[in-house]
Amino acid sequence: MTTAEPRTRLEGAIEMAAQAIDGGVAAIEGVHGAIARRPFAALGVVPGIAAVAEVVRAFHDGISALAYGGVRAGLGLVGGVARLAAAVAPIEDQEPPPGSAAGLAIAALNGFAGDRLANRAHPLAEGMALRHRGRALAAERGALATAFPAATGRLAIFVHGLACNESGWRFYSERHYGDRRTSYGSRLAADLGYTPLYVRYNTGLHISENGVRLSDLLERLVADWPVAAEEIALIGHSMGGLVLRSACHDARVRGLRWVAPVRHLVLLGSPHSGAPLEKIGNVAGWMLDRFDGTRGLAAFLNRRSAGIKDLRFGALVDGHWRGTDLDELLVDRTDGPPFLEGAAHYFVAATITRSAQHPLGALLGDGLVREPSASGRLRLKRHRPPRVEERHFGGLGHMALLNHPDVYEQIRDWLAG
Repeated sequence: MTTAEPRTRLEGAIEMAAQAIDGGVAAIEGVHGAIARRPFAALGVVPGIAAVAEVVRAFHDGISALAYGGVRAGLGLVGGVARLAAAVAPIEDQEPPPGSAAGLAIAALNGFAGDRLANRAHPLAEGMALRHRGRALAAERGALATAFPAATGRLAIFVHGLACNESGWRFYSERHYGDRRTSYGSRLAADLGYTPLYVRYNTGLHISENGVRLSDLLERLVADWPVAAEEIALIGHSMGGLVLRSACHDARVRGLRWVAPVRHLVLLGSPHSGAPLEKIGNVAGWMLDRFDGTRGLAAFLNRRSAGIKDLRFGALVDGHWRGTDLDELLVDRTDGPPFLEGAAHYFVAATITRSAQHPLGALLGDGLVREPSASGRLRLKRHRPPRVEERHFGGLGHMALLNHPDVYEQIRDWLAG
């Protein structure tokens, strides 16, 4: 008998929590079983003890099966009651506000398991969409004209990073400005006349899949924008910068029109040559899979999303991953794509230390992305667009790049130049 698919976000959240717990129990059970088999196997070849060892082994296995079965049964009962309550409770299945704890939790879930959610059409799976005032906005002329009655021909499009949503662009607003609504977008609108637009997407999907979806979205947006789009600035944080590069490549390959007015790409802490934490995760998963006793833990670790695995070396097109083992050990198949001709590229890197040469800063970068990767230096050796600018900010962490006065001043100067 198959379990019915969840119908609401609440039911979906309960189901995903149950699956995560069950996966953890399975991993623990696998490690326990593998460890227990070793002494029993050794005792089984000792004369005079083998028969007794077999009885003890059977007793141990029976008790273990009952114990883990009981845990699963208990979890299943709790989960069933919770699902029943969610199904009959008079709670409207509303989307949580993007900056709320629930909204951020859904964004994080999509980052770590979004590919599996999308494959199942799960109610918690995010789609690629424009976002305006906390809600999805259709890329259609009427909806766009209503949402932006003072639309300009200068568009600034913001794309967030892994396990985040568009609310991230307002992080630290209260600290820096005393106003939680202030962001790069609002400041660019006031200073340079840009109309800011924000994109939300499922960060657990392959970067190349999101690149195609974003490219399609921007084609509809530019076609139905209330006024002619004269200039577009693309601004991406972390994974968002890679999704933007992938979208630009897709538009060039397919001959889409939206890419023609793109003049600027601002890439904030994007791991163009990969992120160290994903490389560590790859090595850990590979090593754990070598041993019977830890193979269950490897399977659990390797369930991280395709989007995360793409960050190992910065995989931007289908050819970087299609037909390969995503868990193979540190094999780099990335060879581009080239940067967008005709557009200026601005690379922003940060280190947690003031100096990029400080040993700690050189090792950790901004905490998630190292400075050589964020600067695009290795990728630029293969292909260099006509205009490239780089800027390092010392003493900043990865998430601080989302909304910081010093970073904004540099972005404004670049876009005004």
